[in-house]
Amino acid sequence: MESTELSIDTSGRHLTDLTPQVEEFCRSLGSGLLAVFVPHATAGVALMETGSGSEADLDELLARLLPRDDRYRHSHGAKGHGADHLLPVLIGPSMVVPVEGGRVQLGTWQSVVLVDLNADNPRRRVRLSFLAG
Repeated sequence: MESTELSIDTSGRHLTDLTPQVEEFCRSLGSGLLAVFVPHATAGVALMETGSGSEADLDELLARLLPRDDRYRHSHGAKGHGADHLLPVLIGPSMVVPVEGGRVQLGTWQSVVLVDLNADNPRRRVRLSFLAG
């Protein structure tokens, strides 16, 4: 198994496209499965289209589902921080993506993205683990 850890700064944004780093990591690895995992209680990874307005749509959806106010029992940190801890229930902390001949098998409009609403901690780690098939 091959693995690496990415260090990502999410300052000022809720969504970070990881696709270039994922593709670079897999380029020389052959065929198998890639696990993408974010070891944080307030972030998740997803597949989605980027660059078409979907990022703003995701921000609006998450604002409706996870309002940034004082309704949460988990209340330390910035206002609405309790919502950050609920994000991984909606956008999970991991995914598995097939890789064929060193190429990540994403759909035409799919990108691997890190979703992080937590303004209190902009330093994120993302683990990439490749299991050869």
